Amino acid sequence: MANPAAAAEVRVLSGGTRLISVPLPERASVAVAFMVKVGSRYEDDARSGLSHFVEHMAFKGGGRYPTARDVSEAIEGVGGVLNAATDREATVFWTRVPKSHLRLAISVLVDMLVQPALDPAEVVKERQVVIEELRMYQDNPQEYVQIVFDEVMWPGHPLGRDVAGREETVRAFTADDCQAHLAAHLRPDTLVVSIAGAHDADEAAACVDAEVRAWADRARSPRGPAAPAAAPFGEPLRVVRRAAEQANVLVGARAPSYFDTDRYVVDILNVLLGEGMSSRLFLELRERRGLVYDVHSFVSRLADTGVMGISLGCEPRRAATALRAALAEWRQLAAEPVPAAELTKAKEYAKGRLLLQLESTSALCEFAGQQELLTDKIITADEVVARLDDVDATGVQRVAQRLLAGGLRAAVVGPFRGESRFAAALVE
Repeated sequence: MANPAAAAEVRVLSGGTRLISVPLPERASVAVAFMVKVGSRYEDDARSGLSHFVEHMAFKGGGRYPTARDVSEAIEGVGGVLNAATDREATVFWTRVPKSHLRLAISVLVDMLVQPALDPAEVVKERQVVIEELRMYQDNPQEYVQIVFDEVMWPGHPLGRDVAGREETVRAFTADDCQAHLAAHLRPDTLVVSIAGAHDADEAAACVDAEVRAWADRARSPRGPAAPAAAPFGEPLRVVRRAAEQANVLVGARAPSYFDTDRYVVDILNVLLGEGMSSRLFLELRERRGLVYDVHSFVSRLADTGVMGISLGCEPRRAATALRAALAEWRQLAAEPVPAAELTKAKEYAKGRLLLQLESTSALCEFAGQQELLTDKIITADEVVARLDDVDATGVQRVAQRLLAGGLRAAVVGPFRGESRFAAALVE
């Protein structure tokens, strides 16, 4: 089963910057991502949200492209797209442009990260923009339940905080804070540049190296380690009363990290439980019982831990029943081996979804780059497919039991006065 990810090449450039190159000469586009190994779990409480805020400020202009308009027009002027994302362990800036504009893409991304303007007046304006973003998520029950769930899953830990921070921390950020953050965390040895699409690997390496060579010699501030994940404590359930027509429920358990070999078993378990319209959750809760409109399971991985969970939304009077029914499906997978035909279908779903996603240059750029950034190793799509194929029914049952044995934790947002009905469902 051939796939383009098998051609990924890693080069070490000036200062230790790693360049991942996946040449696809037949494509019309090229995707470029600058990835930094820093996110919200590297922040203390007073600086909660700083990684995300710096991401915003990088779009405000720099040396070659002095304003936000200059930055956006440089990429959009050739028909490209430019965006960024901050997570718990990584901050990613990426663009996708027609293949003839690779040098422009590299130039813009380097300018954003290496020499951002960080104008104090722009910092003041952007504080309010981020605060509005925070309020938007607070006002959306589907988003807010995720925030509450993270707090329950990671109590008293940076992983339990909103990646975007809190209003009081965002209001306090200054241009100096942004500069200090970049000096500590944007380092040659934490930077991975990933390029996928129509490009020449040697030419790309020369271009990126020329851009980072002088920057690589700059003095750096000390970089502190990420806070290790601790065992959960406190109440495993939080119900937030909010007037709404629909209840939103998230329930989950700690899961394997991206270094754990059981991660591939979790992928199949997740497909069986709640990925797609032929999953157990969808067929039972929506198709057979009509309890919900939306129900699905999900997996999130980190360096030392992870989460597997179930998300559902339904009429409030049915919320406890829906939660109980969803957990019954998870517990059934732990109690009995999955039938061979169902397991085969889940494997084909997982493999096919991966390969279809990697037809996009942007997805392939992220697939290769984030692996190198977070694990120092790139596993090709063919290798992932082989590991998914190796998953058997015994492994699925064992991992389902493993996750449940660690204890369930849940968050509920809706018009509820008490939590007893939901607490009972967690321990049945």
